[in-house]
Amino acid sequence: MENSPTNGTSSASVVTHRLDPEDAKITEAMRAGASSTKGMKLGIEARGAFDAMMESVLPRDDVTFEHDTVGGIHGIWVTPAHCRPDEAIIHLHGGWFNFGSANAFRHLVAHIAARSGVRAFVPDYRLAPEHPFPAAVDDVLACYLGLDERNISRIAVTGDSAGGNLALVLASRLAGNDVSAKATLAGVVALSPVTDLTLSGATYETRADADPLFTRAQVSELVHSYLRGADPKHPHASPLHAPLTGLPPVRVHVGDDEVLLDDSRDYVQRAIAAGVDARVDVWMGMPHGFAGRIGVLKASGEALQAIGVFLGEKLQSVIRS
Repeated sequence: MENSPTNGTSSASVVTHRLDPEDAKITEAMRAGASSTKGMKLGIEARGAFDAMMESVLPRDDVTFEHDTVGGIHGIWVTPAHCRPDEAIIHLHGGWFNFGSANAFRHLVAHIAARSGVRAFVPDYRLAPEHPFPAAVDDVLACYLGLDERNISRIAVTGDSAGGNLALVLASRLAGNDVSAKATLAGVVALSPVTDLTLSGATYETRADADPLFTRAQVSELVHSYLRGADPKHPHASPLHAPLTGLPPVRVHVGDDEVLLDDSRDYVQRAIAAGVDARVDVWMGMPHGFAGRIGVLKASGEALQAIGVFLGEKLQSVIRS
């Protein structure tokens, strides 16, 4: 049985985790430190700084890294000890479709792989603005099919932020049977996913002051750079507007202080209405990207542990069934 939270309230679809007092002090300091750059316009010149920030995630010494090309997409394998050869995780990195790399996210993914006991492949999908929609969507599907061709029979997909968007889009495409694959998609985990590129979520307003990082105007520019005139309601652009029937179990984790909070809540609400085993964990006082603060925030370790347990159990349940 999946671990249930002991520090918050829960319903069938929403679990709310209270803010630890020590975490509150740390996030307040983080908020003060980020105030001067909140909402700053971000061009491709920011990629180096973004990657450096993600590479600072606490590393592990019990995983190995190996470069590979899967389905024509370069990336990095993150392999823990004692993993099974016929199952894998695809982790799709964040960065608002414009930033990020497999190498920069390898330490964050290492925590997911080690906790689940499953090796993970992190693809370097193409980035906007050089490669606008649907380049990233196409790359993610190619990677999944590449794993399928390697006779990996059980796959889970995880992603954070823009990567969460891509993970949920991939899941919808596979569930819709417009893609032929032998592998079973066992589950999906999204960390603060961008599910609605129309930016209609009310929390762009209600969390505008609480979010230490993003503003609606800033996000709008990044999304425009990605879509380049494509319909933001296209089901391959916004998973909130995609068919959700037939999805595997879905877990979403999001901070209560994020402008993206409604992207998570609205998606899970729609998924449940479509008959999906879906749940959103809302972490009070947490900003976007809090899971990467492993070793600093208690909430980060708790969220990653819950993700690892979920992934391990869902991949194993495919074997049992």
